[in-house]
Amino acid sequence: MHSDKHPTLGNGKICYLELPAENIQASAEFYHAVFGWETRERGDGALAFDDGVGEVSGIWTQRFTANAGPGILVYIMVDDMDTTLERIVANGGQIVQPVGMDAPEITARFSDPAGNILGVFQQ
Repeated sequence: MHSDKHPTLGNGKICYLELPAENIQASAEFYHAVFGWETRERGDGALAFDDGVGEVSGIWTQRFTANAGPGILVYIMVDDMDTTLERIVANGGQIVQPVGMDAPEITARFSDPAGNILGVFQQ
């Protein structure tokens, strides 16, 4: 993380994710290009990420396979839905649920290059 800001700590906070990836570097490049996530090397050599506001961190891992079916669905907050959807497609992702399906909420769902399904949410 390239900031003096520290994550909010508290009981019950979601703080860490392990995202399945077939190609860890390609996944890192996708999330950096689309969402601005920063990467760093952990002490064990794993490529880790910090989200756009420094509140959630994690790694890409080849220990698990992508879950493209029903299960937990993580949403990433975005400032501009249209721009984000364009970046997703331009960087190898696919839109699997367009905006409008969860109205009045402004959401969409996408598949990343590894096949993980995540959502995006605009306030």
